[in-house]
Amino acid sequence: MSKPGIVGVIGGTGLYAIDGLGETETLRIDTPFGKPSSDIVRAHINGTEVYFLARHGEGHAISPTELNSRANIYALKSLGVSWCISVSAVGSLQEELVPGDFVVPDQLIDRTRLRENSFFGEGIVAHVSFADPFCPVLSRVLADVAKRTHKRKVHSGGTYVCMEGPAFSTRAESNLYRSWGASLIGMTALPEAKLAREAEISYAILATVTDYDCWKSRETDVELAEILKVLSENVGSARNVLFETIPALQNESQPEFIANALQFAVMTQPTKISAATRKKLAPLLSRHIPSS
Repeated sequence: MSKPGIVGVIGGTGLYAIDGLGETETLRIDTPFGKPSSDIVRAHINGTEVYFLARHGEGHAISPTELNSRANIYALKSLGVSWCISVSAVGSLQEELVPGDFVVPDQLIDRTRLRENSFFGEGIVAHVSFADPFCPVLSRVLADVAKRTHKRKVHSGGTYVCMEGPAFSTRAESNLYRSWGASLIGMTALPEAKLAREAEISYAILATVTDYDCWKSRETDVELAEILKVLSENVGSARNVLFETIPALQNESQPEFIANALQFAVMTQPTKISAATRKKLAPLLSRHIPSS
């Protein structure tokens, strides 16, 4: 198990900033993969260093397909982040997951097709283990805190289907995912979770259920109003969960299978990895492969 470390927060729809952080510093970071979605805000919560990034950018200008997740995760890694909390709005695929509830999922199904989903390639090959896509330690802490602080029900576990978007599912697709036993549907967990694993960052999702997707039909105007209402109500609750979870992580350690995910994952012989690639991926590789 690795030592506790710095926390990153990726805010999704409805969470574009965290109020009450006190003194902050805004960082403009560039990466070998381009610019992150937004400037990154550095702060401290009860002595714990935290970095906040708005996933969809200022004014929600970036669609799920257009997200530069490689730049986002690389930037957090370069800042020393070892825990990453994703706050995401999702649709429910099961009756018992009610709009307003929080869910901390433990599995993923990838239905994306247009996204860069790895830091590797172009002369270096790595295969990380991804059987359990979310950090069990971070997920446990998130769920425990949410159950104490959120006024609605909090669910531990469940499968998140990540679709491409930006359009929502057809009714046939929604019912197909339900038949698989999936719990939630969203558009942003992937490739974020895969990239976090390659970066040896513990990643978990605090998911806000906003609606029942299209398998459970209601009038569109009422449904839209309800979605916006749920998001607005849950922003404050999500903030409370973050403010308790972040300092609590100082008493936790990353699981070994995440903290050292790259230890045996790189298949390319070190002598075949170019100096340029070593430099480009130094924040990921430096502990395992010398930079020169």
